[in-house]
Amino acid sequence: MPVRTLTVGVVALAVLAGSPAPARADPAPAPPTLAWGECHDDSAAVALNDEVECAQLRLPVDWARPHGPTFELSVARRPARESQQRVGTLVFGPGGPGDSGVQRILEGSRFSDELLDRFDVVSFDPRTVERSAEPVCTPDPSLPKPPVPLGSQADFDAMVAYNQAFWERCRPTTPVFDHADTLSTVRDLEALRRALGERQISFHGSSYGTLLGQQYAERYPHRARAVVLEGVFDHSLGVRSFVRTQAATLQDSFDEFVSWCDRSTECVLHGRDVRAVWAEVLARADRGEYAPRTAFDVTAVALGLLAGPRWSDLAVAVRDMEAGSPPPELDLSLSVAAFCADRPVPVRDYTEYARLVREAAAAAPDIRYGGGLLAVQTCLGWPSPVRNPPHVPQVRTRTPLLLLNALHDPRTGYNWATNVAQHLGRHGRLVTYEGWGHGTYKRTDCTRAVVDRYLVDLTLPAPGTRCAAA
Repeated sequence: MPVRTLTVGVVALAVLAGSPAPARADPAPAPPTLAWGECHDDSAAVALNDEVECAQLRLPVDWARPHGPTFELSVARRPARESQQRVGTLVFGPGGPGDSGVQRILEGSRFSDELLDRFDVVSFDPRTVERSAEPVCTPDPSLPKPPVPLGSQADFDAMVAYNQAFWERCRPTTPVFDHADTLSTVRDLEALRRALGERQISFHGSSYGTLLGQQYAERYPHRARAVVLEGVFDHSLGVRSFVRTQAATLQDSFDEFVSWCDRSTECVLHGRDVRAVWAEVLARADRGEYAPRTAFDVTAVALGLLAGPRWSDLAVAVRDMEAGSPPPELDLSLSVAAFCADRPVPVRDYTEYARLVREAAAAAPDIRYGGGLLAVQTCLGWPSPVRNPPHVPQVRTRTPLLLLNALHDPRTGYNWATNVAQHLGRHGRLVTYEGWGHGTYKRTDCTRAVVDRYLVDLTLPAPGTRCAAA
């Protein structure tokens, strides 16, 4: 199966005082162009239609070498349906990392009718995702993949070797493997704005796409008309805080699931001690009864289904695992090169790794791990320093960024949204959806109206605005 991987290069230029006159810099590259035409898609999941236009945007592989090798970024657009009332262009930043923005435009269900009427809605497949130089590679079959969590120094060493061998197999299959972190995608987004001929763009980022929104607003504040961050990613955290907060927010969502089971007859575990049943399932995994699946695979079921939230499905899955069925497999993959280039994993040995496992378990006594531990393990052995290291966002846009987050989000936790809002200060405004799950824009009339009024009219909601749970 093709694997999506990203990384990018941030290059610092040093100027030495008193040195000989430098050679003249290369002229800036010509503005990129877009030739819109019919979309061609091999996927049977989405029917193509005449409303959507597609194009390829040729861009530098390495933005530090603007006249060097290039690749093609795949872009899709739905022109505004009411051209006389058109506000401008709204660019959607897909999540993951690894989600396809082109697919979202083809589906056409991501935004309200009002936004589809008033905006040209545009998105793209980021570097190494699907149509944009996706790597075609598989793990080395001679190296078995170590379990999550790792159990020894030997496991730790095997994981590093496994990761590095995999990356070496992926690297030759795409020119952008080492140039695909979010800072490179920021440059891609600015090139897209220029190619669209827009003085400013509006932006709506979802989940990991919110990091793109933050960093675009930081680098190009005068080009960002309005920026929505839905399901806020906090890029300021070190590895320990990252793992701990990911575990804590998954525990919070699990607590909400338990409360629902206690009060709802729709839960197949209603009337039972759900935490005790869950603990027994984990104990079975620890005893090897689901081998080769592990206790982490059990918690991954919760991570996947609580994002909905699909409480009924989770209750059935827990009941079935209690009866002896192995944990169902869920796709929790992410674009390795993008994520690993954005997030350092300064974990030198098993002792430091085991400390992270204990921190996650302390923050999440029922759920144990959280998604952060999987992310850390995925990036063990990545070259240091990373190209886009974490930092506190420094945003100074004319219009404050709009943050929208569920109170009980198992992936981009409310703890992240409040932290980013605090960093942004008067340049950000947080709206709280008092419900559950990952992704909030179309949950209720309130969440939809807050975003639509902001994007169409640049109307900010009042400080402390909250939308009731559906």
